[in-house]
Amino acid sequence: MAVITYLEAIRSAMAEEMERDENVFVLGEDVGKGGVLNATKGLRDRFGEERVMDTPLAESAIAGVAIGAAMYGMKPIAEMQFADFIFPATNQIISEAARIRYRSNNDWNCPIVIRAPYGATGGGALYHSQCPESVFFGTPGLKIVAPSNPYDAKGLMKAAIRDADPVLYFEHKKCYLGVTGDVPDGEVLVEIGKADVKREGDDITVISYGITVQYALQAAEELAKEEGISVHILDLRTIQPLDKEAILEAAARTSKVLIIHEDNKTGGVGAEVSAIIAEEMLFDLDAPIMRLCAPDVPAVGMNPPMEKFFLLNSDKIKEAMRKLALF
Repeated sequence: MAVITYLEAIRSAMAEEMERDENVFVLGEDVGKGGVLNATKGLRDRFGEERVMDTPLAESAIAGVAIGAAMYGMKPIAEMQFADFIFPATNQIISEAARIRYRSNNDWNCPIVIRAPYGATGGGALYHSQCPESVFFGTPGLKIVAPSNPYDAKGLMKAAIRDADPVLYFEHKKCYLGVTGDVPDGEVLVEIGKADVKREGDDITVISYGITVQYALQAAEELAKEEGISVHILDLRTIQPLDKEAILEAAARTSKVLIIHEDNKTGGVGAEVSAIIAEEMLFDLDAPIMRLCAPDVPAVGMNPPMEKFFLLNSDKIKEAMRKLALF
């Protein structure tokens, strides 16, 4: 057992899978040098330039090359340098990768992982802060994961690489060095499609994913000490497919639900989670379902006051928790 960062967990997962399977390779912009965020640091030295391939600045080509390689039995890990740059590749991802199994009547599949560092870290502004998961959410044939801690980051990365279908792997940039945790030595696998209870509680339920799980845990701890409010926290981990059973079980635990994510509120993952709860257990609720998300503006601003207004934090989450508990 070792305490490692979220970033180290992702890097070690890729290295272990490349060691395990010679068909696994990495491609993307500057990945040979470790990438802008150092996620692939050291991999070229260990596995060589044929398995850690630098590409042109062309996201549609990165996705297209990955899809083509997968058709020939390879297992590509394609890095989008920032999730904000993924949009030129949406046609390749949505119209091709996600539909290959269906359009071939199950004769072909597309085992690719597309890594996308997402979310705001401070001063990144429009093109280095976006949360684009809702663009891909709801696309059949595509799996989407967004881990909140090192254990899940490693386990989900390994599971994604071994998956026979395309997986979008969203990594919140604030988690990279800001979140550490215990990760056992040896094999760590986390099943795609399974949520996880991160905190037991009896008064209200919080459902989230990514960095906002960490904010929620901090807020819940403070609220318990200050006011005795007990918060139950469910980490979705996988946002497609959603773990419907876990969502309903968590909602039934307290009958009061707060859904949190950094992506815009309208059309986000929280809307679907809310619909699942409303359809299945509306009359078991003791309060309206609440959502705490980024405002519906194009992106976070660069200047500090606007950025502070846009972004979630533990204080905003604690206030929303308190409001729901007192409803």
